Amino acid sequence: MKKIVLIIIISLIVTLGLLLFLNKNFTKNNSGTSSISVTKNTTDDLSNDAPLSSVVAANLDTPWSIAFLPNESFLVTERKGDVWLINKNTNPSTTLIANIENAREIGEGGLLGVTIHPKFLENNFIYLYYTFRQDGNNTLNRVVRMVFKDNKLSDEEIIVDSIPGAPNHNGGRIKFGPDGYLYIGTGDAGDPSRSQNKNLLAGKILRVSDDGKMVSGNPFNNLVYSYGHRNVQGITWDNNGNLWATEHGRSGVLSGLDELNLISIGKNYGWPDIEGNEERSGMETPQRNSGSTTWAPSGAAFLDNTVFFGGLRGQTLYQAVIENGKVVEIKEHFKNEFGRIRDVVLGPDGFLYITTSNQDGRGNPIADDDRIIRVNVNKL
Repeated sequence: MKKIVLIIIISLIVTLGLLLFLNKNFTKNNSGTSSISVTKNTTDDLSNDAPLSSVVAANLDTPWSIAFLPNESFLVTERKGDVWLINKNTNPSTTLIANIENAREIGEGGLLGVTIHPKFLENNFIYLYYTFRQDGNNTLNRVVRMVFKDNKLSDEEIIVDSIPGAPNHNGGRIKFGPDGYLYIGTGDAGDPSRSQNKNLLAGKILRVSDDGKMVSGNPFNNLVYSYGHRNVQGITWDNNGNLWATEHGRSGVLSGLDELNLISIGKNYGWPDIEGNEERSGMETPQRNSGSTTWAPSGAAFLDNTVFFGGLRGQTLYQAVIENGKVVEIKEHFKNEFGRIRDVVLGPDGFLYITTSNQDGRGNPIADDDRIIRVNVNKL
């Protein structure tokens, strides 16, 4: 009899523990329930009163990209498919404005980049890049345009479709350039030969109009702007309008040779034929590479003659100092302090905003990961 009672008690304890675990997991992943916490800014200027770093939002699930709105609130994508509106100012708040049902979190894929139209105040257009499945297991990526109104995203319109996808190397960064066109960083989707094929969208930087059409002046009479890329996850422009891009290098036992490239229209950036400091006629050598160490570089932002970019495996905010169009120094900040860093964005307030990516299956999350962290550049 005592043995039966003991078995019942143990069973109840196990069942209770399972229910608590499921409830916690449900709260974390249910799109209708926000566990995101937002911290009000203590100061809005870059003076010494602002700390070097401060947490703006916490308890996100693998945030991938940030886009600021004109009122200084911002959108953030979570790889599982949610788009959040975060107000960090007078009355801190979070609002779920969309769940992209077609987005599939597959390996490194899912809901990735987000950007707003240069004339957002006139048309309310938001752009998203996401991974999806078609015809069973055929994994692809696409860019869509949606309308943001009354704190909701609606009217999804596909503008660039059928970008090759895979569990890894999906690219995903999208931004409007100073020329008013949309630039799209893609990956080779696990097949390096795609990068050298100028007729494929994989392993490229694409340039399109705001409705996804080919831009007059594109070098190959299609959407391709540059090619020979492995996995572009960061793009930004300097004060002279030059395009810079971060790119993942080789993986495996000999991982490393991640790249920071100065991009020119129509140029071939060499993958998989050259890496690191190698040279070959008709191919571009990167401005800087990581050598035998690994940055796994992602989002990038330009400020004061510097390209700031995040390191995933490197777990660092990198600062590439530029002089006369050349990288003269790479500085490291917050190394191993915040974990994996995915996006780096310059806010309208002059602060850098970085997202952690410790919930992506490759990090070591702490209690309130993932986070968005505001960085006072004057104290770096």
